Amino acid sequence: MDPDPVHAAEELWVFAYGSLMWRPDFPYVERLEARLVGAHRALCVYSFVHRGTPERPGLVLGLDRGGTCRGIAYRVTAAARADTVTYLRAREQVTSVYRECLRPIRLKREDEARVQALCYMVDRGHAQYAGRLSLEQQLHHVRQGHGQSGANRDYVIATVAALEQLGYRETELHLLAERLAGTHEASARGAAVS
Repeated sequence: MDPDPVHAAEELWVFAYGSLMWRPDFPYVERLEARLVGAHRALCVYSFVHRGTPERPGLVLGLDRGGTCRGIAYRVTAAARADTVTYLRAREQVTSVYRECLRPIRLKREDEARVQALCYMVDRGHAQYAGRLSLEQQLHHVRQGHGQSGANRDYVIATVAALEQLGYRETELHLLAERLAGTHEASARGAAVS
């Protein structure tokens, strides 16, 4: 882990690539599109708390090494920095599957400014690291997953919707969401007929 970001005196940037894009739940003063080089968004974390249980794990996103990830950067005031980091640790580090770190990101604005941002990278050595799963394996875990934050299916669909609002399409994630939406619509139609 990088030097503790709670104790710094300046404002904080937070990089969001999953549910933080559509549900940050912390105060911020600026929200911009951003890009992280050296890591990519992947459904590579078994969820034992928020979107699943140890007996029926869900599947959530992690920043895994290699590639590029487009997401959202939030600017937090210096005064709110410590509270924001404390909140994020409680939310993201329930089982310590992520490594908290500061990484350079590029902000999408005229000057393409480069800033250091707080990121949560997946720990490949953690028992919840799923690695690369097939679409069928992903579907299995997402369909069964339900945890403290709700249905795993809702998490995937909300993340895809957030990406679409930014004009992004990630083939594998979109295919998964389409299959999940199709399943949901078919079961809803079946229930309406019976």
